Amino acid sequence: MASVLSHAIAASAISAAFYRPSVPKRVWIVGIACSVFPDVDVIGFRFGIHYGDFWGHRGFTHSLIFAVLLAAVLASGILRSQSAMSRVSLFAYLFLSTASHGLLDAMTNGGLGVAFFSPFDNQRYFLPWRPIRVSPIGLLRFFSARGLAVIKSELLWIWLPSILATVLVTISRKLRIAEPQSLR
Repeated sequence: MASVLSHAIAASAISAAFYRPSVPKRVWIVGIACSVFPDVDVIGFRFGIHYGDFWGHRGFTHSLIFAVLLAAVLASGILRSQSAMSRVSLFAYLFLSTASHGLLDAMTNGGLGVAFFSPFDNQRYFLPWRPIRVSPIGLLRFFSARGLAVIKSELLWIWLPSILATVLVTISRKLRIAEPQSLR
């Protein structure tokens, strides 16, 4: 998996595409939480759930259906009354934040892959291009030489593209706002 911090960085970059000054910060925080939430499945290890099982790591909680369900519940109920975003934009932001987790995990060089199509197909998939070093599970294991190699990999393949995407979206938005009304 990519590290928790890098999943949050990716969700922050996604938020740039949906940003509006009137949207409360808690909406962006919930999106970041959605980006790390799929890893809740690691608690299954303590209960004897195997990695490759339906509820195992990178299983159902990493699927696109799970991202749809989580985004729908949050967009339709919990956040909708508190947000200045349209329901469709809110859903899209939360879906993309959640789905980004599986996408990043499928770009790592370890594990069993991601069950993108669970519950219909529990097969695990990787993307053909896998430049991100897989992060060790567990806080103590992360603070090691292997964890440092993971951070270096994530800085290059997650943080740098996220920062670049955020800057480009921000510049694009400012140029669009500055554009004379007659050219629109």
